[in-house]
Amino acid sequence: MATILIIGTGKSSVYLIEYLILTTEKKNRNLILADISKEIAEKKCSGNPRTTAIAIDLENRENRHSAIKDADVVISMLPAFLHPIIAKDCLELGKHFFTASYESEELRKMSDEIKAKNLLFLNECGLDPGIDHMSAMKIIDSEKAKGHEILSFKSYTGGVLTPESEDNPWKYKFTWNPRNVVLAGQGVSRFIRNGRYKYIPYHMLFRRLETISFDEVGDFDGYPNRDSLSYRKIYGLESIPTLLRGTLRRAGFCQSWDVFVQLGMTDDSFKMDLPEGFTARMFVNSFLPYQEETSVELKIKELLPWVTDEIVEKITWLGLFDDTALPILKGSPAAILQVLLEAKWALIPEDKDMIVMQHLFEVKTASGIKKITSSLVSRGGNQDYTAMAKTVGLPLAIAVDLFLDGKIKSRGLQIPITPEIYLPILESLEKENIIFQEKIESI
Repeated sequence: MATILIIGTGKSSVYLIEYLILTTEKKNRNLILADISKEIAEKKCSGNPRTTAIAIDLENRENRHSAIKDADVVISMLPAFLHPIIAKDCLELGKHFFTASYESEELRKMSDEIKAKNLLFLNECGLDPGIDHMSAMKIIDSEKAKGHEILSFKSYTGGVLTPESEDNPWKYKFTWNPRNVVLAGQGVSRFIRNGRYKYIPYHMLFRRLETISFDEVGDFDGYPNRDSLSYRKIYGLESIPTLLRGTLRRAGFCQSWDVFVQLGMTDDSFKMDLPEGFTARMFVNSFLPYQEETSVELKIKELLPWVTDEIVEKITWLGLFDDTALPILKGSPAAILQVLLEAKWALIPEDKDMIVMQHLFEVKTASGIKKITSSLVSRGGNQDYTAMAKTVGLPLAIAVDLFLDGKIKSRGLQIPITPEIYLPILESLEKENIIFQEKIESI
């Protein structure tokens, strides 16, 4: 009888938990849900007799070990920075470990010992990273098997709103961690295009855009992620002339967001300590030149000549020009901006989120060059059953199910880029209506 432990039962875990609950009776398994309090975890048990809830104290090693020792497989749905703590426990106690998050340097340092203990530590098995790897590798391996040469690979993913929920000028609301959205793109983005290495510093990122179009839901702005170069080796495309991974936002979003970047309002490197009565308008003005007789709106347009009336209207809608007191007076500019945005970009019960992903390949064949466009559009059902939770949780749940069934035999530190892992997961995802549509054209 196998026992699965899930640590972290927040919104992103709903599909993961429900999928694995369905396997408990049929496959003679037990499921343990652990959270900061037992009451929080109990809400996700669905009255299933083979599912139990426990409290876990992440700062207490003995408490963590007590929870982990009874499990065969541990799934961490905690924030990424906490994964290494659980991973070290699993390594010490000889337990298999699964996450949807990026493989960290701390995990890589454990690689030899993980392999020596014949354990599977599978990371990057969620949405992005996860479904992006698997769906891309399926095409890459298929084209290589045909003797074709991949000349260009671009991949974009975004967590956005369904068109009917785009009811504000930005056509955007927070469907995932707001802090990650506010800090997105910081650092230097690096990729290769036509054999030339390209580097985009943060202050230029939201001006270097590509339009990505979906037949079903229209156009989006695509901007590069921080590091695309490392994926040449990961995908087995070491000599490919063009490789770029990026993020999607609805067309027009990035140009408006760039105002906050240029003013320094997304800076997280220093703390502000503002006096009582400081308003949203004063907060914006604190990043602008001192011109006593000039309005904040006009100063923005003078400082950033590309700013249009439409962009000013978007910022106005956010309430950033209002004379209302700030709800937070201490914190980095990014933290204060985040609080202001959360009030305006909060999902309402009727809202539905959407995941959009597109792979763009150019492939050299014996008969010429073809373009492969592989697109995914996944819509959420409501605030609880979101497309984000579905696409993050289901690949992880399916991977654990396959592993316990003996269908994944790999061991060591892994991400889902081998056929043994990605093919059955993608096949199962199609049954959950997570399906890529492919279009092939000659160019």
